[in-house]
Amino acid sequence: MKRTFHTALALAALAAPLAAQMTSEQRLFDFQALAAMYSRNYAPYEWKKQVFGFDLLDLKPWLERVRLAKDDLDFYEICAAYVAGLNDAHSTFRLPSTFSATLGFTADIYDGKLIIDGISRSRLSTADYPFEIGDELVSIDSRPVGEWLNLLEKYSYGANPRSARRRAAERLTIRSQSWIRRAHEMIGDEALVEIRRQSGGLETYRIPWVRNGVPLTEAGRVPSPKAAPRRTSADMGPPDYMRPLADLWRDEVPEWSESEALGVGSLAPVWRLPDGFERRLGRTGDFFSSGLYTAGEFRIAYIRIPSFTPASTTRALRQFEGEIEFFEENSDGLIVDVMRNPGGDACYNEEIQRRLIPYPFRGIGREIRASRARVNQFSEALEAARRQKADDWVLQLLEAVLKEVMTAYSEQRGRTGPLPVCTASLDRTPAGVVYSRPLMILADEFSTSAADGFTAVLQDAARGPVFGMRTRGAGGSIGSFAFGIFSEASASATLTMHHRNHPVVTAEYPTAPYVENIGVRPDIQFDYMTLENLLSGGRVFTAAFTAAMVEHLERNR
Repeated sequence: MKRTFHTALALAALAAPLAAQMTSEQRLFDFQALAAMYSRNYAPYEWKKQVFGFDLLDLKPWLERVRLAKDDLDFYEICAAYVAGLNDAHSTFRLPSTFSATLGFTADIYDGKLIIDGISRSRLSTADYPFEIGDELVSIDSRPVGEWLNLLEKYSYGANPRSARRRAAERLTIRSQSWIRRAHEMIGDEALVEIRRQSGGLETYRIPWVRNGVPLTEAGRVPSPKAAPRRTSADMGPPDYMRPLADLWRDEVPEWSESEALGVGSLAPVWRLPDGFERRLGRTGDFFSSGLYTAGEFRIAYIRIPSFTPASTTRALRQFEGEIEFFEENSDGLIVDVMRNPGGDACYNEEIQRRLIPYPFRGIGREIRASRARVNQFSEALEAARRQKADDWVLQLLEAVLKEVMTAYSEQRGRTGPLPVCTASLDRTPAGVVYSRPLMILADEFSTSAADGFTAVLQDAARGPVFGMRTRGAGGSIGSFAFGIFSEASASATLTMHHRNHPVVTAEYPTAPYVENIGVRPDIQFDYMTLENLLSGGRVFTAAFTAAMVEHLERNR
């Protein structure tokens, strides 16, 4: 029978929703591939089982849920819930979707309430939307924000409960389907937003959602082969001899560049610089913010490290050394700010440490999850390094790591002992340029991964007090994997575990030398996240850390 083009198109459109779904067998195959990836690569398996009672290798209940999945989005939800069970900031599940929607303002948790802390006035004019920074977000679409937080927290991989809750707050007004599987179904054309003004009055606004990208509604069906293919690691040819080590240098969370929390990764601190601050760095093109100010009889230096991912580590270290040389001669003490630092390059991090600790110290060790791929990578790297006559320290490091990985590989889900990945030894010495005067570190729950490790090393070295809040607890190196043949999804996993110089005792976790989940606890706890700090540019916070620094300097006269 002859059909017109339009008739055929209409029939195809009607059939598309059913035909585009994966089969149950394809979903089971992809879920088991996800689990196999974690079984092979995930370092903190035993830790998560001990602390949270989550056994990622117990697949029976998960496979039953996958069999009963009503559609592909339901399958994606199951995968996300499985990964979220790890309670790991480095381990995430992500959809291949470009869809997102925003309301034009942001909110975060201050004094336990959802407070508006950013408004796009190009989107929301004062005439039509007169609410202000500091007003309280009460509900969206008649649902209290507390209920929304509970719903969205499962999409907010945190490690630290406070970090996860704040990540959920970001997603109240910014819905990305790559993280929130049914983001497109959670919203209409506009949101009914209830706001409590600082005067106490309640106001309701209808705010349009601005959408971008195309929502994913199904994975797209393809025929299954008669025998499902075995997944193997692709041989990309002989790697450069440092590549296996470089794979372990990535100490950052996968979503940090998308974070809408104020100040994450930014050059400027989230709070206003103290009165009388003499700026040195902090302009476009600089790698740091820095300067000096006076408190009492002391000249206090300040430097902010916004992230550990500079465009050029060589130029960044040169600029950092210039500041350290100047501060060594012109200050009584130094405040180092890694608040809202999302992490980055582990070895650059270690070089910064060497310019702040004026005596020998121990760096962060890494317990590496052993696999055949790791054995092959380090074996090939060592042979390449010998052929290319690499430096002796590189040969020593590769030999030591290969030996440890081979030993661990022979064990059931083996993990090495704490190893260096940047130098031949965990024992580190100061650089030629180093700050020797008293020092204090500013950290918070968004000091993440490399910033977790940075704070841990300085605290273990007794370099000075940590001021602020417990760090995020993203304690390892991250790897990314495109695991889903049929679903085309991706996931990330923690490949190593940061190992501190000594065990840490806390009320929440078993005593252990790890950063994962535990984070780094401040010596002086002080919370920036108050409404007063938001509205005053951090006046209370800056006064508090300045007073703590003055007291620290007086003790070290």
